[in-house]
Order: sequence, then structure tokens, then C-alpha cells
Amino acid sequence: MAQRLIRDTRSGLPYLLDAGGNSLVYWFLLCGLLGAQGLSAVGIGIPLRTLLMGAVERAADRDLRSSTRLLGRTGPHRDKLRASAIIGFWLQLRWIFTNAVVGLLFGVTVLILTVGTTISLTIPLWWWILPEGFAVNPAGYPVDSWPAAILTPVAGLVYIAALMVAVPAMATGHARIAYALLTSVGRAGISVRLAEVTASRFEALEAHGAELRRIERDLHDGTQNRLVAVRMHLGLVERMLRTDPAKALELITTAQTAADDALAELRGVVRSIYPPILADRGLASAVSALAARCPVPCSTRLTELERAPAALEVAAYFVVAESLTNAIKHAGATAIQVELRIDDTAMCVEVVDDGHGGADEASGTGLAGIRRRAAAFDGTTEVASPPGGPTTIRVVLPCGS
Repeated sequence: MAQRLIRDTRSGLPYLLDAGGNSLVYWFLLCGLLGAQGLSAVGIGIPLRTLLMGAVERAADRDLRSSTRLLGRTGPHRDKLRASAIIGFWLQLRWIFTNAVVGLLFGVTVLILTVGTTISLTIPLWWWILPEGFAVNPAGYPVDSWPAAILTPVAGLVYIAALMVAVPAMATGHARIAYALLTSVGRAGISVRLAEVTASRFEALEAHGAELRRIERDLHDGTQNRLVAVRMHLGLVERMLRTDPAKALELITTAQTAADDALAELRGVVRSIYPPILADRGLASAVSALAARCPVPCSTRLTELERAPAALEVAAYFVVAESLTNAIKHAGATAIQVELRIDDTAMCVEVVDDGHGGADEASGTGLAGIRRRAAAFDGTTEVASPPGGPTTIRVVLPCGS
């Protein structure tokens, strides 16, 4: 508990001080926008307004990244936050105004607590450095003797306790407000939803194209080369049957080995497209097999699963496979839990690991691929990965009623 409080305070303190500093900048930004809007009537303010609108967008994007990082979530893509430039701008401007007020309040509170802590803990030092007769007067309380100077740091312990309680609560509250305001769509929901679907379809097409290129590359570089080798060996066998039958038999054996290798590589390509275990034994057995092959302890919670559409089962299978790889390769997990549920409307895949957390979609951890697989089915992906862990990946795939 204490370690978590210390960790949350260490991450929340710079976050709140940054929010407080940003709030001062945002007041100037809001005043500048009002002035530019007034000057736009005569044309002078149009370039300035365009410049400030770009600053609003960059500031909001930066705050969204900071809030998602603190909350351990993966924020939505920027294109999905806007159905149009106007909708996006008003969402962002609403946050700029909110942070100008809330960020300033939280920032000043944290600054007072931090300064109070520093002063209280260092009073004995100041009492020793300052010349005799010079009164030390922190927060209106005069310190005029060594006993008073030695006892004053006790107040510093109170400040520290207040910091450790207030900072995590304020930082989490501020981050949740930022996340809610910058990802909410209000009355523009239908338009933003259309933008989300368009973006997800585009990502799905890109992923599909990349998958086709991978399959073509695997077939060309592996299976095709093996089959060419088989054909060459059979050609040599045909020529040597008349002159050296014994050598021809050796070449037949070599050709047979090359054919076996080609079949093995072809089976590997097929498994990467549609694992045969899905067709033979179903999704529950396929996920259990993944868990059994996992190099760290992996438990599964699988409800009674009815067969879903093949494409949906493939997506769920590879979501689990990629999540297990992430937990082992990037999170340093020592235990993983996989839960799979399905009802009349949706299939839910949830993978929890006890690794060090801090998963970042931009760092090539495979989260982007999981999100693209889910988006292709109009599904949702939620990632909660605070620093220190645990990491939870939850994917919901609609499957109709």
C-alpha cells in the first residue's frame, strides 16, 4: 500500500505541476482567441486565429497523451476524436477552458504543499545558517530557538502525508476529466461514430493488405523455393535414370525431403492464416492450447462457448496469442490469466498479466495490431497498463444476435 502511494505520488506530482503551468498558458491562449475573433471582422485576426486554433489542437493532444499515460490506458487515435475540424476544435477548446480553471487550482494546491514540505523540513538548516537574532518565520509561525527549529520538521511530515493522499487523488481526477472531455462526443455522436467506422475500415484494409503481402512473401521465399528445388531434382533424376540409376535413387530421396520441407512450410503459412485447431476443436480448445504452450504459468477461464463465425474466432485467437506474446516479451510477466466469454451479442477476450505495466501502443508492443483486428469487426479495445502493472487487455467483438 505504502509503495503504491509513493509511486502514485511520484507520477502525480510532476503531472499536476505541469497541469498548473499549462493552465497559465491556456488563459493567455483563451484571451488570444477572443482577441483574434474580434479582429477577424476586419481580416487582421484570421491568421492569428488559425495559428491559435492549431495551438489548441496540439495542447489538447498533449494533455490527452499525458492523461492516458497516467491512467494506464491507450487513448483513441486522433482521427477518431473528430468527425470534422469544427467538432474536434470545440471538444478541445472545452478542455482548454476546463484545465485553465481546474489545472490552476490543483497546481497551486500542490505547489503550496510542496513548498510547505520543503520549508518545514529545512528549518533547522536555515536556523543554523542565518545569523543570530534573525527570526525564521515559516507560514507565520516564528522560530526563535533550537527546540522550535528541531520540532518544526514534524509539520513537514504532515505536509508529506497530505501530499501522498491529495496528489494521487487530484492527479487521477484531473486525468479522468481530461480523458472524458477529450474523448466524449456529445451531440456529435453520430458524426464521430461515422468517423470511427471510416477510420477502422481504412485500418482494416491496410492490415489486410499487409497480411496478403506477408503471405505472398512467405510463399515466395519459402514454399516456392522448395518446390523449385523438387522440380530441379526430378529433372536430374529423369536424365540420370539411364546412366546412373543408383544416383537417381539418391536424388529421388533428396527431392522427397525437399517436398516434405515445402509441405511443412506450407502448413506453417496455413496455420498463420487459419489455425487448423480452430476448425478441428473450436476456440476454447485452441486458447487452452495457447495457454499450455505459454512459457509462464497461464490460467484460463472459458465459459461454455458456442461456435462463432470463423473470422471472429480467428480474430479472438490471434488477440490472445499476441497478448500472451506481449506479456512475456515486453511486460516481463510471471503469471497470466485469460478469460473468454461469448453471448448472443458479443465475444469478450480479456488477458491480465502481472508484469511491470506501462504498455505503450507507439513502442511496437503489438497493441496496434490487436486494435486493428478488433476494429475490423467494429470491436473495441481497452488497455489498462499503469506503471508497475498489472496490464489488462480487453477486446469486445460484436457477433450479432
